[in-house]
Amino acid sequence: MASDRSRPYEGLTPDVVLDALESIGLRGDGRLLALNSYENRVYQVNLEEGDGTGGSSSPDVLVAKFYRPARWSDTQILEEHAFALELAEREIPVVAPLGLQGRTLHSFGGFRFAAYPRCGGRAPELENEGVLEWIGRFLGRIHALGAAAPFRARPALDIAAFGTGPRDWLLAHDFLPPDLKAVWASVADQALEGVRAAWQRGGEVRVIRLHGDCHAGNILWTEPNERVGALGGPHFVDLDDARTGPAVQDLWMLLPGERAAAERSLRALLRGYEQFHEFERRELHLLEPLRTLRLLHYAYWLAHRWGDPAFPAAFPWFGTQRYWQDRILELREQIAAMQEPPLAC
Repeated sequence: MASDRSRPYEGLTPDVVLDALESIGLRGDGRLLALNSYENRVYQVNLEEGDGTGGSSSPDVLVAKFYRPARWSDTQILEEHAFALELAEREIPVVAPLGLQGRTLHSFGGFRFAAYPRCGGRAPELENEGVLEWIGRFLGRIHALGAAAPFRARPALDIAAFGTGPRDWLLAHDFLPPDLKAVWASVADQALEGVRAAWQRGGEVRVIRLHGDCHAGNILWTEPNERVGALGGPHFVDLDDARTGPAVQDLWMLLPGERAAAERSLRALLRGYEQFHEFERRELHLLEPLRTLRLLHYAYWLAHRWGDPAFPAAFPWFGTQRYWQDRILELREQIAAMQEPPLAC
């Protein structure tokens, strides 16, 4: 894992964003709104009247996504785009990239970018079992298609990529306080032993194409609109982390933390999910290991991106003594959690 480039978006000025869009036939009216994204840079862009893709007399609005340099290859990005388009073609509510000038991935000024239709909405009410069942139906459909063919270029969600690799990188760099480094290393090793043991208890699990980062922030809930024929419900956005892995990866981040509540929510999700795709119960052994890997990877991600000025500004608490003390406690809690029986559903 090589260190991240420093200031990767230094040259991505508003003028470059607008010029990039104009290079593919989209003329912005000058209004840009930066959306919440750290890995990539994402903007809501107003287009001049009649110059967009909506066919309306009012100005169109789209979302332009500029990919972090050197993170994904063109082939990997295009594989993500193809998956999203496959889903959209089957009327699964995934926000897919627009095909403009015969392609979905474009390049301008050293940046690769894609344009997407704007999708408004609010966070889903995950405490509502009807909402969870609705989300589950679409996740089942996503996974039914995801199981039909493999990714060939995008990586897998595995212990090396999300556990041992991040651990080794953090220990090799100067982000851990000297007095906590050995403690954190020991607890991280114990946590990874727990991950491996739980993975073995789960047995051989089928891996499929996944959304990969299916949390509430990547689901937009819209209301029905009879005037425009919109059905409402969940819309899945941001497949940037799409990869191969066990199906439970796209379920566990939608569950609350308390066990009884998590079991109720899981049952609601699976009521919808299993109308379209079978869920293998032994994957529930992987729920806490996947959470553990995400925690390890998140600390690595923040450290690995620290050269990007957006990260110190957004995460000023990262790297403090308190931060790493909390991470040690968190991993100890995960070690205990991985020894508990899996959720019942």
